Amino acid sequence: MQQFNDSSSVLALLATRKSASAKAMAGPGPTAEQLAEILRIGVRVPDHGKLAPWRFILWEGDARAAFGDVMKARWKVLHPEHGEQTLGFVHGLFLRAPTVLGVVSAAQEHPKIPVWEQQLSAAAVCMNILYAATAMGIGCQWNTDWVVYDAEIAAAMGLKPGEKLAGLIYFGTPTAPLEERPRPDPAALLTRWQAS
Repeated sequence: MQQFNDSSSVLALLATRKSASAKAMAGPGPTAEQLAEILRIGVRVPDHGKLAPWRFILWEGDARAAFGDVMKARWKVLHPEHGEQTLGFVHGLFLRAPTVLGVVSAAQEHPKIPVWEQQLSAAAVCMNILYAATAMGIGCQWNTDWVVYDAEIAAAMGLKPGEKLAGLIYFGTPTAPLEERPRPDPAALLTRWQAS
């Protein structure tokens, strides 16, 4: 059986990191102290210009179900033909895990640092968060879903003009075994540039 999330060394963790599934998480999630440490590690990323072009939104406890009401109402507007089963699923998206963290890309126009670089920095924050949580033994998954791309949901989350959700990170205790997925062969993706 393959060992996932081997924390015996930094390289072992990087080589075996595997996300848990938000669909198969239960409590507990990270403690307040663990979450603070995860975020401290999360922000240790390349950040050209020291702009810190990201911020966080946290859903815990009853806030998850309350935001589920928002998502359900929006889905009903977008898909009035869908029934209660689908609406119940949408309502429960944030209830799949005890803790849900939104990573917001707060990139802005800058005379020297392109928006794209700032957005990449937010993605690096997401990845660092996954590494930190995994090293602590906390199940985690970086996810998007339709809520990340909907303007009305963004407004309900409190996103400002120009901000985008880089992703939602679910934290909890895995309730199902982790399973490997096919990985690409890096050698097949490598091109060695040569002068013509």
